[in-house]
Amino acid sequence: MTINKFQGKTKEEAIEKAKAEFGPNAVIMNVKEVKAKGIMGLFSPVTYEVTAAIEAKEPIYTGNVSAMITHAKPRENINLAADEEIAIPQPMRTPPREVVKPEVTIQPSASVQPTVMTQPTVAVQPEVVVQSDYVEGGTDKRSKYAKLRRHDEDKTYEAEKKFKERLDNLSELLEQKFGESVEDETRKTVSEEINFIRMIYNTLLKNEVNEKYINQVLDEVEKFIRPGNNVDMILPNIYQKLVLKFGQPKTIELSGKKPNVVFFIGPTGVGKTTTIAKIASKYKVEYNRKVAFITADTYRIAATEQLRVYANILDAPMSIVYSVEDINEAIEKYQDYDLIFVDTAGFSHKNEQQRNDTKRLLEGVKEEYRKEVYLVLSATTKYNDLLDIVDIYNEISSYKLIFTKLDETSSYGNLLNIKLYADADLSYVTIGQNVPDDIEVFDTQKIVKQLLGGK
Repeated sequence: MTINKFQGKTKEEAIEKAKAEFGPNAVIMNVKEVKAKGIMGLFSPVTYEVTAAIEAKEPIYTGNVSAMITHAKPRENINLAADEEIAIPQPMRTPPREVVKPEVTIQPSASVQPTVMTQPTVAVQPEVVVQSDYVEGGTDKRSKYAKLRRHDEDKTYEAEKKFKERLDNLSELLEQKFGESVEDETRKTVSEEINFIRMIYNTLLKNEVNEKYINQVLDEVEKFIRPGNNVDMILPNIYQKLVLKFGQPKTIELSGKKPNVVFFIGPTGVGKTTTIAKIASKYKVEYNRKVAFITADTYRIAATEQLRVYANILDAPMSIVYSVEDINEAIEKYQDYDLIFVDTAGFSHKNEQQRNDTKRLLEGVKEEYRKEVYLVLSATTKYNDLLDIVDIYNEISSYKLIFTKLDETSSYGNLLNIKLYADADLSYVTIGQNVPDDIEVFDTQKIVKQLLGGK
């Protein structure tokens, strides 16, 4: 991972400098105002500093413990601590030992017992039942996703098993190979680091992050377990890795030709119509954009009436479509508008007819129109159900992700699980029912801090 800081007169200028050096995949980790110090600072303009990072492919250390301890290279101490306190349970330390106070405070938690050195609980993976039309050699695309799911579950179990073995072996090798040649203080430090990693593992597991993705993050952290380092270096490193895995959120783009046709797809009951109203209100009121509505949800009369109410409040036109031909006619009618929001029918991922109707609707839009698709999911949905939903919608279209109902759950692990499983960009989240207030762009740093036990 490469990390650097860039300054500019505006946020946009600083971000552009970061992307010019790191490329479009740069992850913006922090943005802050910088004021000149002293009396002259009162008359100097405010500048902005952006901390950006880019993931680098780093080999995982596989040598022996002796080489790791003897040839450890000093690392640059980069301050990328979270701007708010993150509370992670603290391992019991053997006094006396003076430790420099880190910028990220580690606090004890009653939910994890630091002195119990048992291995993390292995979560039982549910059996994947593959229907007869999913079997290998069939023509249904879902056979591919079913096999991927089985493969992922096997890898999850093996990754978790290997991770626990590495932690145990690292501690045992240190004792066996070095014995008296390693000072007591060194052994205590390494032991504390191993214990601390176990606690972070359990904290992420408690927040429902899948074991496979936890191990991907902690694989890199294992390289920091060495004399001369301490637990205060581990948490910021894990924080950085999680931020990079979430990536930069991607929202509705307004550059290019008009109109931008934005489809919202997803299962029933996730809040698609309300989410459309929230986003449309933002662009209409705050950005003074011309917006129009189209609904293809003819299965529920209430959904059509709900969208009509929002359209009337925003003084925006609305059309109802019943076929692919209707959708192109409606888009042509609103071709002078900036944004056309299309509400589609919510359906169970098991309903093949409605699934095919949605797919034909999306594929039927003329290529001359600019199209974006957003899959709306509820943060309260069970993980295995989310996997089934994603598998189905992968057959329909590529998409960006919107998560609703974050105010109804305290575990955000599925946001990371599904982002990585679907390999799709995150965009918006909703945090309540109020229109247009309870929606915001996905805040990567905020979610990562909550996954690590922060507030």
